[in-house]
Amino acid sequence: MTLNKTTAQITTILEKLFEEHFEKKVELTEPLAVSGSDRRYYRISGGGVIAIGTYNANVAENNTFFYFTELFRKNEVNVPEVYKTSKDRKAYLQQDLGKTSLFDMLQTEGHTDKVRKLYHKAMGQLAKAQWIAGRDADYKQCFSSKKFDEKAIMSDLLYFKYYFADLQDIPYDRSLLISEMELLSKDLGRVQPQTLMYRDFQSRNIMVHEGQIYFIDYQGCMQGPPQYDIASLLWQAKAKLTDAWKEDLLNGYISSLKDLHVPRMDEIHFRRGYVQFVLVRLLQVLGAYGFRGLLQHKSHFISSISPALKSLNKFLSDHPQAPAYPEMRSLLEKISSPEMQARYAVASNTEKPKLNVQVMSFSYKNGIPKFDGNHGGGYVFDCRGILNPGRFDAYKHHTGNNELVRQFLERETRMPDFMNHVYGLVSINVEDYIARGFEQLGVAFGCTGGQHRSVYAANQMAAYLATRYNLDVTVTHTNEKKWVLEPKVQVDAK
Repeated sequence: MTLNKTTAQITTILEKLFEEHFEKKVELTEPLAVSGSDRRYYRISGGGVIAIGTYNANVAENNTFFYFTELFRKNEVNVPEVYKTSKDRKAYLQQDLGKTSLFDMLQTEGHTDKVRKLYHKAMGQLAKAQWIAGRDADYKQCFSSKKFDEKAIMSDLLYFKYYFADLQDIPYDRSLLISEMELLSKDLGRVQPQTLMYRDFQSRNIMVHEGQIYFIDYQGCMQGPPQYDIASLLWQAKAKLTDAWKEDLLNGYISSLKDLHVPRMDEIHFRRGYVQFVLVRLLQVLGAYGFRGLLQHKSHFISSISPALKSLNKFLSDHPQAPAYPEMRSLLEKISSPEMQARYAVASNTEKPKLNVQVMSFSYKNGIPKFDGNHGGGYVFDCRGILNPGRFDAYKHHTGNNELVRQFLERETRMPDFMNHVYGLVSINVEDYIARGFEQLGVAFGCTGGQHRSVYAANQMAAYLATRYNLDVTVTHTNEKKWVLEPKVQVDAK
């Protein structure tokens, strides 16, 4: 496999930018967790200065980010400062806003008054971004879609249909559903007002820095209905905001428009549109969870499905007339039923299955390990067909436990394809063993040194089984004592 840019090359580019801009030598470069995009982030520090180095080969997307950063900062919307960009505009340095998102704070502190006030600040900043910055926005600068119109809404609805609804074995009239979706998207495509729309306005994209709210990941900005962003934040499934919070925050947003001297708005019409876009956002999110979780087998997204179904069920209960289309309404009621919620709520089941899965990584140099237990049943997968990170100096002295290696395997090799096949095969036996009350199963991954590929694969397998099936999983890295973690120092013989 040919690599576009290795991690070592990217860090070299970013470190050079850092030293050119700050005139200080780099002391530490740490890779940061990545989202679903191809952007790569590193926290770079040196001489008492810290910045976030970002690399993205998609120049058009970068240009959108640079444009909206400048627009937001001009209109006093809190976003990170971009310090310096490379000549090819693929690499740039931006302000470090710390490690705490609004979602992190909510999870740590709970639904406290302090957190509620931060949500209000976020809503106030959102209003300024939509109505003030949006007033000056040139939507030709948008990277992908320029407007959240009828076609974009229909795309979100179909995303839900194909990547979630159609995977649930629930019968429905497909032709009638498509017709109803077309009617709904046409109706919502005419909703006014139209402002700047953030598109993915949720608490993980809102940082809390020195007591203030900052927005990140706004490359998807476009023109669209402001209600969509409000729905995205207030109905984020894992945030579990109460009805009282949602109403209080919505009221605060509407009040903030008066402070911004926004022209007179029909509040009743605005609230009606808000309800409709709550539904669209809920379905779009389920589509994303289906694609990332059910098809790509990513445990985080699988664990998010049950809370999202619960939110959808709550919405349908609170709004018996929405959606006003019988086939769609019937399908959504079935999909969000308590039975469906329970199907995906395995991680919270009080009664665990008896099955224990032993997951191991090993080196083929030492042979295939034996599984514990009476029947010795299980799987052995050979990871040696995947490009080996150990062949590159940047990864040689790391392991599959390391974020740097994880990013390499997921972005620059066929490991994601490999693991998707593995998840499907192992799930067949796991589901059968659980149904039959079996107690043991083994899954082993081997590679040349038992340090990179097999370790990563074992960790991913364990996380998937624990999340998807609520199983007790033990992980053993059999070659751990032989891992090469430090460069060998050559000593001259005398």
